[in-house]
Amino acid sequence: MDYEIIVSTLAATVRLTTPLLFACLAGLYSERSGVFDIGLEGKMLAGAFGAAAVSVLTGSVWLGLLAAIAVSILMAMLHAVASITLKGNQIISGVAINFLAQGLTAVLGLAWFHQGGRTPPLPPGGRFEAIDWPWADQIHSVPIVGPLYATLLSGHNILVYLAFLCVPLTYWVLYRTRFGLRLRAVGENPKAVDTAGISVTLLRYRALIITGVLCGLAGAYFSIAQGNGFINNMTAGKGFIALAALIFAKWRPVPAMFATLLFGFLDALQIRLQGAVLPGTSWQIPVQFIQALPYILTCVLLAGFIGKAIGPKAGGVPYTKER
Repeated sequence: MDYEIIVSTLAATVRLTTPLLFACLAGLYSERSGVFDIGLEGKMLAGAFGAAAVSVLTGSVWLGLLAAIAVSILMAMLHAVASITLKGNQIISGVAINFLAQGLTAVLGLAWFHQGGRTPPLPPGGRFEAIDWPWADQIHSVPIVGPLYATLLSGHNILVYLAFLCVPLTYWVLYRTRFGLRLRAVGENPKAVDTAGISVTLLRYRALIITGVLCGLAGAYFSIAQGNGFINNMTAGKGFIALAALIFAKWRPVPAMFATLLFGFLDALQIRLQGAVLPGTSWQIPVQFIQALPYILTCVLLAGFIGKAIGPKAGGVPYTKER
């Protein structure tokens, strides 16, 4: 395979990994606190719609980003009230968030923009543009190093770089701060945390606020960075793949980055392979099989290669303070 094609595939991998990484880290904060969050998909979808709608109406990409975060935090708080305060079933609450986001974005999109649930294309200034690093054009012709610098490192929008910056930041928060220590403890033994005089409820709410922020960033990436507006169900199950990556990474931030890169690579590969033929034959591989390849390999990897993944011990269990 041509070297330029390899580098462009890797660059596509980085772009396709970005929303998965945001969502995976979002689920990491939530589940480390003991709250299962099946609703990552719904929060991402709601954030994507909020970002596109506000960007279209105001022409400001930054207001769109803030709207995505605000909408996603609101959805996260619905999940928090249902699962933490009301002590409801966390799986059912997460599924309800997904259904709510899918239906509400379609209805509001149709009511506000009259384009079948879509938003109009983003105006100038309403979309994050690619950032070209210094001398990228001049260095591009340099063998080996040039394409890596100009195509793989340069030319992405700010949310791509922010997503990968969140990995060391999350590692530092979880393993080097008091908040991270308490967060990990509340996911393992909330009774011990409560006995130490720390509010389990407040810790879990704070974790879900962070989850909302990261899902909002992921949603904004879909509609005002990677895309040029909102379309129905544009997250296309990426929230569930992020959950799979989180389990694959065993709830750790650095392995989470590599797991999402793997799934991003599979997604980039299926785009590259569309229209391909089997070597030595004229038989074209069905496009449906190629499109399903990332999901098939997700199931294979989870079923046969990660070993025993044990989540936080208190995950999914509502905590009731003893009197």
